[in-house]
Amino acid sequence: MKGNVYTMTEVKKMIVIQSVIDNKRTGKEASEALNISERQVWRLVKKVKDGGIDKIKHGNYNRIPKNKIPDETVNKILELKKSYKYELANFKHFTELLNEEENIKLSYSTIYNILKKNGFVSKNKHKERKTHRRRKRKESEGDLVQADGTPFDWFETGKKQSIHGFIDDATGKILGLYMMDNECLLGYLESLRYMLKNYGIPKVIYPDKYSVFFPNKNQKLTTEEELEGKKEPTTQFKNIITTLGITMYPASTSQAKGRIERLWRTLQDRLITEFRINNIKNSEQANQFFKKFIPKYNKQFSVPAF
Repeated sequence: MKGNVYTMTEVKKMIVIQSVIDNKRTGKEASEALNISERQVWRLVKKVKDGGIDKIKHGNYNRIPKNKIPDETVNKILELKKSYKYELANFKHFTELLNEEENIKLSYSTIYNILKKNGFVSKNKHKERKTHRRRKRKESEGDLVQADGTPFDWFETGKKQSIHGFIDDATGKILGLYMMDNECLLGYLESLRYMLKNYGIPKVIYPDKYSVFFPNKNQKLTTEEELEGKKEPTTQFKNIITTLGITMYPASTSQAKGRIERLWRTLQDRLITEFRINNIKNSEQANQFFKKFIPKYNKQFSVPAF
């Protein structure tokens, strides 16, 4: 037994089986003591008699599991997680990227256990957010599209730039993304162009009360609007979507546009890593990158409409 390490369960089993061999305990008594069948007791007795008390050890003791990840692969995973490209990725995103970029095809739980065992903590693991009752999704794709823009330091330069986006309420599909230095009409028009080209015309667009979408309270009719017989001022964006037959009305709070707010949190979590991997350094490159990112995102995260 020299050099072997035994659990308390194994020690108890040794003592009980040896007592049966020494005629100090019956097979039935050993069965009750070990909570196993009497038949198993006599099998253990035979094993010990034939090969010694070490035979109490489980049959897989000291065997290398067939599904054990090679040390070389584990070390590579740890090195990659420490690298500039992947250091900010949460565990799930990192697992996806290992599959896509490094040809390391392991499950999320396997990667999670490797990283956790080696002291890594997923940055999303313990985030606490206020929960709000979610509005029921619309029934069909295109029934309602949420619109918004978000400023963020996407390129880690200390300068924020705004992504303008549209997301389908029923499916969660991204329908358009476009980055500009600031939130502006052009950014929304480019996102609108992408949506119309790739997903068609929605019934309703649901933005906030930003001046791109709706006129300010104190805004007056222009001379052109007066000549056209309009009773209320409007915006260029609203004129365009009205021509397309799209209705638009404003959300009263950010919670009312919860789906696109959650989209921004997801993109803020993932895009910096995606930009690092793909060497995206400016908004022009980002807007080209979105053309392949949007289909990939939708394939992974969108849901069927009712």
